[in-house]
Amino acid sequence: MSTVRVLLSVAVNHNWSLFQMDVKNAFLHGDLEEEVYMKLPPGHPQESEVNKVCRLHKAIYRLKQSPRAWYSKLSSVLEAAGFKRSHDDSSLFVRSGSNGKLIVLIYVDDLIITGDNIEEIATLKSSLHQQFAIKDLGTLKYFLGIEMATSAKGLFLNQRKYVLDLLEEAHMLDCKAALTPFVSKLQLDDSSELLSNPSVYQRMVGKLIYLTITRPDIAYSVSLISQFMHSPTLLHWEIVKRILRYLKGSIGRGLLLKNHGSNHIMAYTDADWAGNALDRKSTTGFCMFVGGNLVTWKSKKQTVIARSSAEAEYRAMAATACELIWLKRLLADLGYIDNEPMSLFCDNQAAMHIASNPVFHERTKHIEVDCHYIRAQVQSKVINPIYTRSHDQLADLFTKALDSTHLQRLLSKLGSINPLDPA
Repeated sequence: MSTVRVLLSVAVNHNWSLFQMDVKNAFLHGDLEEEVYMKLPPGHPQESEVNKVCRLHKAIYRLKQSPRAWYSKLSSVLEAAGFKRSHDDSSLFVRSGSNGKLIVLIYVDDLIITGDNIEEIATLKSSLHQQFAIKDLGTLKYFLGIEMATSAKGLFLNQRKYVLDLLEEAHMLDCKAALTPFVSKLQLDDSSELLSNPSVYQRMVGKLIYLTITRPDIAYSVSLISQFMHSPTLLHWEIVKRILRYLKGSIGRGLLLKNHGSNHIMAYTDADWAGNALDRKSTTGFCMFVGGNLVTWKSKKQTVIARSSAEAEYRAMAATACELIWLKRLLADLGYIDNEPMSLFCDNQAAMHIASNPVFHERTKHIEVDCHYIRAQVQSKVINPIYTRSHDQLADLFTKALDSTHLQRLLSKLGSINPLDPA
């Protein structure tokens, strides 16, 4: 989904039109390379002959090879048409030439097509129609449960219908709305009573994870409750209901992608040192912008216990650096190479000094070698660390629970808006 948001941001920044196509019975188009046999289907005239089977030449549904066979078939058609597969996301295909740039993004049987030449897009659509039973859905409006609305302000992404269905399933359509997804002073413990039926909790948390595609405001809370999928307690279920109450008050909130006329990459990174009261591990949080639009974010508990806040922030910087390099390569596959260093905003000067100066042996010798990846990127001028005040740290949203005023201020800077809010 990060690739989808990156592509949408690039398209908005270049005023490209976005189109969607859907392949009918996609898996039936795949050619099988292996010998696969199946029992005679019910109603076949020779079904009574138990020694006879059918050999499959094409893939069918419920066959484990079907997804791979379909992808192989579609990718071979696109490559024959002059497209090159991205090395950093195998679902992305790009064709550049004298007739302009054309991009196709695949998600199983759904295709997003965009580029700077409408005639080339029409030609590609016609070619795909000849190869597959495919339906042209026109301008991109609804993709994988994400509603997309284009206006003079930009492209607005939201999951309003998904939220309403979620509230209806939980029987909370008439609940009282909450201002924040998490109580800021709530401390988790393991003394609460276990849920008798954890499957309800697991299903609801799984759906909330999918909702974070367009809702960075619940990323931290959902990351927290997803750590207790195997043994949820009544306290964890109360947190789930608190998130649902917050969603009730912000049903239409989503991401607004604007045309900033840029492809520059920048990121904010932060860490909450020893914030987990159960195991004293820190939480990494980061958010990244491509062309001024939020495209990817993460809230994740670190795997080891940090001995200082500087170490926790340094580990967060290293994780962010990996994502930044991936974004840079992805943009390069799209044909946009930015030679300027990527901006990395951090509010911990000690971590920034460690990233820039290799002589802090005593302070960093206990940190694993992989964390020093960020230092190599800084020294090669691929990444430029920039100090930002804690008050302006956008990644705060992904490391801790915030009060409603602070939450709303950060969300507005991230481009997350609710059209239903009063002006």
